[in-house]
Amino acid sequence: MKQSSRQENIIYLVMWTILFVSPILSMYISIVAGDRSSFEWQDLWYVWQKFLVFLGLFLIHNFFLAPILINRHHKVGYFSLITVVVACFALYQCTTRPERPGPRHEPMEERMPPEEMEQQMPPEGPRMKHEVPRTPNASGVPEAPKGTTLRPARGPKHDHMGPPAFVGQHDMVATVILILMFGVNLGIKAYSKSRNDQRKLEELEKQNIEQQLEYLKYQINPHFFMNTLNNIHALVDIDPKKAQETILELSKMMRFILYEGDKNGVPLSREMEFIRTYINLMRLRYTDKVTISVDLPTEVPDKTIPPLMLISFVENAFKHGVSYQHPSFIYIKVEVDSKLTFICQNSKAEKPNQEKGGMGLQNVRQRLHLLYDDNFTLNIDDTSNVYSVKLVIPLIHNA
Repeated sequence: MKQSSRQENIIYLVMWTILFVSPILSMYISIVAGDRSSFEWQDLWYVWQKFLVFLGLFLIHNFFLAPILINRHHKVGYFSLITVVVACFALYQCTTRPERPGPRHEPMEERMPPEEMEQQMPPEGPRMKHEVPRTPNASGVPEAPKGTTLRPARGPKHDHMGPPAFVGQHDMVATVILILMFGVNLGIKAYSKSRNDQRKLEELEKQNIEQQLEYLKYQINPHFFMNTLNNIHALVDIDPKKAQETILELSKMMRFILYEGDKNGVPLSREMEFIRTYINLMRLRYTDKVTISVDLPTEVPDKTIPPLMLISFVENAFKHGVSYQHPSFIYIKVEVDSKLTFICQNSKAEKPNQEKGGMGLQNVRQRLHLLYDDNFTLNIDDTSNVYSVKLVIPLIHNA
């Protein structure tokens, strides 16, 4: 808000500075061009008097009248006050007109004495300036010689140049200028407020997105640990040695979540390693009746991906696609180019694991929308025997 107001005030300061300096430049150009012989401060003050009236009304409108419409949205009050101000200005223009400086004549002591003028004047009377001798024609009317043109004598040339033309024009023109000035001021303030409101809205949306993402992360992490601890609990009774290996794998995954899970993006190689570790951990829990096929790239480009983005689909595949009585399968594949393509397919068990605390597809979609807006593709094919997910998301270079 302060930055926007500062920029707006700078615009006004520049505009009014240019307006007050322009008569000085105009007078200087006239002197250089020879139209003036000296710098006339009286003319300059006459122009500035007019500008000061407009400046005072502008300040009143900018700080007192315009906020009534822009900030408070009181249209009736604003236009009523504007009508009063414009009417008072028009009355002022009609009743109080500063005297415009007129042409100045040469001082008396510089004029030619009458006696000298009579001595220099020809006996036949005064001639027009630049008049040439005339000779009578056949009709007795004097005419000038051929090739000459009679011109009337011009009065004394003054080097005085008055204020700009619009200053001394009709009062209605000044009133129109005042209304236009108010309109420009109103437009600048409305644009400044619109930008400020847009900036506030973007900040609020950003804060809201960050809060929602944090909420989703807190949902992901406890759910993941709950499933992993269940796996370790099962392995303790089946194979204590494998349970120890699982604890080591879990420590690696915990390290990843603690140090990488709160970042906006992690290297793609770290995310692939995390998924690979999780799948290896899950392999220890199931028998050969569960076919687990994994196709993860061993070398990936130096790009980033939001942490724990794919693990939710992998967890759901193990939770809903594994049957202890019948053969089942899980197929996971990741392809990387300019985008990441993630494919996860699993068989559907007749009685899937009913573990509670799952993330849910709705939360996953919500996170994708928050992170990528509409710049992603999520296709889910849910048939009677197979559940298939295909996700395509953009990748960015690692900073």
